[in-house]
Parts: sequence; C-alpha cells; structure tokens
Amino acid sequence: MPSRKNSARRSDGRSADTRSASVDRADIVAIGLNATDTLIRVPRFPAFDSKTKILSSALLPGGQAATAAVACRRWGLRSRYIGKIGDDAAGRLQREEFAREGVEAHLIEVPNCASQLAFIIVDQSNGERTILWQRDDRLDLRAEELPREWIRGARLVHVDGHPCAPAAAAASWAREAGAVVTADLDNRYPGVEGLLEHVDFMIGSRDFPERLLGIPDLLESLPEITRRFGCRVAGATLGRDGVLAWDGTRFHYCPAFRVDTVDTTGAGDIFHAGFAYSLLRGDTLPAILEFSCAAAGLNCTAPGARGGIRPVTEIEKLRREGPRHECLYTDAQLRGKERATASMKQSSSKK
Repeated sequence: MPSRKNSARRSDGRSADTRSASVDRADIVAIGLNATDTLIRVPRFPAFDSKTKILSSALLPGGQAATAAVACRRWGLRSRYIGKIGDDAAGRLQREEFAREGVEAHLIEVPNCASQLAFIIVDQSNGERTILWQRDDRLDLRAEELPREWIRGARLVHVDGHPCAPAAAAASWAREAGAVVTADLDNRYPGVEGLLEHVDFMIGSRDFPERLLGIPDLLESLPEITRRFGCRVAGATLGRDGVLAWDGTRFHYCPAFRVDTVDTTGAGDIFHAGFAYSLLRGDTLPAILEFSCAAAGLNCTAPGARGGIRPVTEIEKLRREGPRHECLYTDAQLRGKERATASMKQSSSKK
C-alpha cells in the first residue's frame, strides 16, 4: 500500500505544505490536468435563445491525469499525481480529494491564481455532455519546475500533454529508467511531436491523428504515427464505437459495451486508467483494450468524471459477459488494410 503523501509547493519556490516530499516507488505517475467540475444535468441540451430547467447540479473533482491516478489507486495500484493548482477553494478541494483517495500528490500551488474550472452540461436523455472550461495559463507546469525525483521509481508514466515540455521531460526520464509511457492526447499542442518521440502507447481521441498528421483515415494515420514517432502502439478512442489500435503489425479493434448511460464525463480518462492498469498487469493488447472499454463504459453509468469507477471484478464481468455495440470495422477490413500497409512498407524499404 502506498504512503498517503500529499505534498505541495508554491510556484515561487516556497513550501505550501510542511509534510515530507520524499518519494517512494509508484506503479503509475500521472502528470497533467486536474479540474473542478460543476456538473449541470438538464432534460435535454438547450436550444439557442431558450430557457432550460436544471434538474441537478454538483461540484465534483475531475481532470484527465488526475482522474486516471485516482482510478488506478482505487484498483489497488500505488498512484502518484503531479500538477498545478490555484490558491483557492477549488485547489483545496483537489488536495483534499487526493489525500482522501490515498493518491501521493505533488501539487505546485500558484499564488493569486484560480484553479481550472469546468461547467459540464449533461443531457439526461442520452448522457452526452458538453464542456465549458476555464484555465489560467499560469497553471501550465514548466519543465524546470518538475523535479526528476518525482518520476523516480515509476513503473508507468501517464501524460495528457498539458503542457508538452514537462511531459516530454518526464517521459524521457521514465524510459531511461525502464518505465513505460502512455499518453492521452486530443489536440496538436505545441511540442506534441517531441513528446510523442518518448511515448510507448499513444491512445488519442478520435480526431487527434488527423489533427496531428492531416490524414483523416485512422487505418492510415495510426500506422503513420508508429512509423514517424516510434510508438509501440498508436490508437484512438471512438466513443460509442469503441477503440482502434495499431501495434506496428496488426490492427486491434474493440467495440464499446452497451450500458445504461447516465453521464459520459470522464469516460476517456477512465479508459486510460484501465489501459495503464491492464498493461501493468501484463495483459495482451486485445485484453487491455477490452478492460479499458469496460471500465470506461461502467463509468458512464453514474454522474461525474469519477462517479462510475467500479471494482475490477465488476469490470471483468462486463468484459466477459457484457453486450456490445455494433462493430465499426469488420475483421476483413482490418486484415485487408494490414496487408496493404505491409506491402507499402516493403515497397518503401526497397527504394
């Protein structure tokens, strides 16, 4: 069991917490966003110039990397989180939640700065969400603010690219030490190409590969990402359509599970947590994708980014027995594209 550290320091270098900042081993170190979400549930998404009754509202913790760290801790891993907070009530909420969850949190507090906030409108009719967010640029972690010791002892480092420079530094240190690096990316952030050169498993959003390369077809863009940046696996989450991944030789596709969707907030974050957990457990790539999809699906059955984090036993049950959505890709499509990709690679090597 990990020690329950929750250290912090101010961005001006002064300590904001008197507790020990020594670092132990960690199964996963997550670096990137935390956010405080105001979840607003409405009967249906409001039309322009209309009035809509709010069914409920709640203030909940979220954020890509932060939520992944919390989920892995609930599943029994030693989790560490690194990020920035403001010196406000939202920042205090983040610190308190990490301590309550038993996540070892290294938080840099920015004086006179608001923490990241999000207002999330959830359509009760289908569970889909729309996010309005606000984030001060001073919350961007700088590479020089990241002590190497915070990465030391990690088996896996997970980054979301917010921002890319410290994520790339951490990823480089991690790989030097023999750890694996996973990435959750959804946009072409400044420096993302440099970050990708240090990533082993890149699973981005559906649109990320096209934003990165300008190639709209995932069956073409994912192999190009592995070729260009050296990732062991490149993939994309597809919402209700599941996930598609390329391992350098084969495509692996997993359709999403059918669940009673309440709120899709945090589904991607929990997918990545599931990916890290299953990868560290030593599962094969197809099994990793199935576990991740099952974990993400169950998270959609409760409100909030972390509301539906279920025990591993429940995730495994859904993975084994759960109904699936229709497949977006057929096996024949994938095998045909594999042959075409191999042929192009062979032709290119002969030139």
